[in-house]
Amino acid sequence: MMTRSPLFLAAPLAGAVLLLAACSGGETDETKVAAAVPRKCPAVAHTPVKLAGGSFEMGEDDVYAEEGPVRKTEVGGFWIDPHEVTNRQFAAFVAATGYVTIAEKPVDPKQFQVPVGQIPADMLKPGSAVFTPPDFPSNRYSDWWKYVPGANWKKPYGPGGADRVPNEPVVHLAWDDMVAYAKWAGGRIPTEAEWEYAASAGTRSKNVQPAEANSWQGAFPNYNAETDGFKGVAPVGCYRPNANGLYDMVGNVWEVTADYFKPGHDPRDTDNPKGPDAGSAYDPLNPGMVSRTVKGGSYLCAPNYCQRYRPASRQGRDPGLGTSNVGFRLVYDRAPAA
Repeated sequence: MMTRSPLFLAAPLAGAVLLLAACSGGETDETKVAAAVPRKCPAVAHTPVKLAGGSFEMGEDDVYAEEGPVRKTEVGGFWIDPHEVTNRQFAAFVAATGYVTIAEKPVDPKQFQVPVGQIPADMLKPGSAVFTPPDFPSNRYSDWWKYVPGANWKKPYGPGGADRVPNEPVVHLAWDDMVAYAKWAGGRIPTEAEWEYAASAGTRSKNVQPAEANSWQGAFPNYNAETDGFKGVAPVGCYRPNANGLYDMVGNVWEVTADYFKPGHDPRDTDNPKGPDAGSAYDPLNPGMVSRTVKGGSYLCAPNYCQRYRPASRQGRDPGLGTSNVGFRLVYDRAPAA
C-alpha cells in the first residue's frame, strides 16, 4: 500500500526553473494586465473519445532538458476521457465502494525516519498539500505550499475552506487512489506517450502560453491577474477542446501518467513506450523516491516560472501524496460500457 512521503513541499512544483526578475517587483504601469473576464463553463460530455493509433513527434528540445530528445513515436489506439476525472465522478466511486483516500488517513511516522517526538503533530494528521500564495515574491516552495490537516478531495482547501465543486477535477489523490478508481471504472492510467499523443492532436508541442487554458497570468507566485477567468482550479469544459475533442490537456491541473519518471526520453524506445522501470527511475529533485510522470502543467504555470502549459511538458511527482493542483484522466483498451 502506498503511503505519503514527507517530501511534500518539493513534489508538486519541483523543477529546475528559477523565478525571473518579474517576480521581484510589484505591479507597475508597464506590467499591469487586463482585469479578469468572467468565463462561461458549459456542461460537457463524459463519453470517452476513441483515438486511432498513429505516430507523432514526442518531446520538446528547446525548453527544459528533461523533455527531450524529440523522437518519432508510435502508439496504438485507445479511448480516453474527454476531461479530467471530476469530483462528481469520484464521489460516485466512493458512494459505491466506501473507499477512503490516503489523505483521509493518519500519516505513518516511520516515513520521517526520525524519532516521533521530533515530528510536528500536524504532520501526522490526515491531510494534504495546498497551494497557499504569498503576498510577496518568493522562490521558496515552503512559502507557497502548506501541509493542511483535513485537506482532502472533499475539502480541497482544508476544513475551513469551501467544499468540493462537483464539476471541478478531483485533486488531493495519491497514486493508489487513482488506480483504485481506474479499476472500478474499467480503465487505466495512460502512459506518457498515450497522454502526449492525445494532447498534441497532430500539432508539435511549442512553448507558447495558451489563451484557451487555465494557467497563471502575472508574476508567479504573488500576483495572478486572472485574465483567463479563474484564480484557481476551473470546472472541466471551460476552455475550447483540442483537435481531438479533449478538454484541459494543458493547464488546470497536472495529470498523472503510468510512467515512472527519469529526466529525458530514451531515443530507442519509440514503439508504445512505457518509460523506465522502477529500478531505473530517478527524480533529481526527489532522489529518495520513485516518482511518476505528470504532464500538461497546471493553473500555477506562468511564463516567469513554470513554462509547462504544453503537451510535451513533464515532471516527476511523489506518488504517495496528493496536492491541490494534480489530477488525472483515464484511458481504455476497449469501448467503455455505456
